[in-house]
Amino acid sequence: MTWTRLTRRLGSDHNPLRRRADLVDAWLSPAALVMFLVLGPLLGLGAVAWMHGDNDGLQQAARTWHPVTAVLLRAAPGPLQADNGANDWLTWEPAQWQAGGSVRSGAVPVAAGTPAGASVPVWLDRAGHVRVPPLTTGQAGDRVVVAALITLAALAALLAALVLVFRYVLNRQRVASWGDAWRSIGPQWTPDR
Repeated sequence: MTWTRLTRRLGSDHNPLRRRADLVDAWLSPAALVMFLVLGPLLGLGAVAWMHGDNDGLQQAARTWHPVTAVLLRAAPGPLQADNGANDWLTWEPAQWQAGGSVRSGAVPVAAGTPAGASVPVWLDRAGHVRVPPLTTGQAGDRVVVAALITLAALAALLAALVLVFRYVLNRQRVASWGDAWRSIGPQWTPDR
């Protein structure tokens, strides 16, 4: 019973009334699924490799940075470790720090909710520019997972859009062929006057 339904759904039942557009339409979803199963792992591995390379580049650049302690001049808006630390975010606020024997000031990245006057670590590159804190191992892993998931979601969306476009074109062809068939058969059914 199930095998019969499947063969009928895929157009393999040798129905003489089935048009080529019907066969193509029947195979669109299985073809898209096969494409996803073939391309998904390849593109996912490519995204993972690309993000590992990007992470390595960021971590290599961060090795040349050095930390200094800055004093925050204004409180950072937002709650301190909202949702038990799961929703921390960085905000750039004015601060002062000492580097190279001189006092410097500028915007530094701090956790939301940090009070004014707090001492915060700031990372400076060789030129003395403020940088975001270096990636932790967890953040690097999260970036890899997110890159793979976004790649797979984009592939699924692209394949779904292609299936919809092909179905739209096939439906327009079907309607046109039905109109042509009616124009050729219809006059045979009307009585002569």
